[in-house]
Amino acid sequence: MPVRAIALKTGVAALAALLTFRAHAVPAPPAADASPSAAELMDALMWNRGPIGGPFELTDQSGRRRSDAQLRGKLLLVYFGYTSCPDVCPTDLMAIASAVRLLGGAGNDVQPIFITVDPQRDTVERLRAYVSAFHPRLMGLTGSEREIRAVALAYKVYYAKIGATPGKPYAIDHTGFIYLVGRDGKYLGFFPPGTPADRMVEVIRQHLAK
Repeated sequence: MPVRAIALKTGVAALAALLTFRAHAVPAPPAADASPSAAELMDALMWNRGPIGGPFELTDQSGRRRSDAQLRGKLLLVYFGYTSCPDVCPTDLMAIASAVRLLGGAGNDVQPIFITVDPQRDTVERLRAYVSAFHPRLMGLTGSEREIRAVALAYKVYYAKIGATPGKPYAIDHTGFIYLVGRDGKYLGFFPPGTPADRMVEVIRQHLAK
């Protein structure tokens, strides 16, 4: 089954969960740079309108620059979130880590990746401590605001700060998909938020066998 079909078979409840809102169910104000809205990005992803994914070069949790080209030959599980996320990010990252473990030796051909949408707070040091709590091979990636925005838009990821006032903590509303990328770097599809590890394993095994 193509990965794209997974989201379409999950029904209305899954569609409602596609955007995970952290602290407040308050829509973010329009971006000054006229970036696509959450609805526009969701529509593009759900119906595969336009290219999804593509090349990136960011900084990993050890401070090294890493590109997608360096990961050719592996399936990629790509997740966008932030280390201060109180609920959905840890839950989905645990599911990703469990899926890689359940694959056993075949899991070595899968590279899990966590890309922060909060580069202001998610430093290399903070990423290092965070990703190590989930899986030893989970790669954390950060970069400049411009770099993160470019990668997020390529994957049709929406994110926006909520309650971002000077000197006070803020949350981030963001898309909660898990993206599957092929050995050749091409986008294969996505898993909705809350997809259990065993379901991910079922789909990943099909692609590992090709």
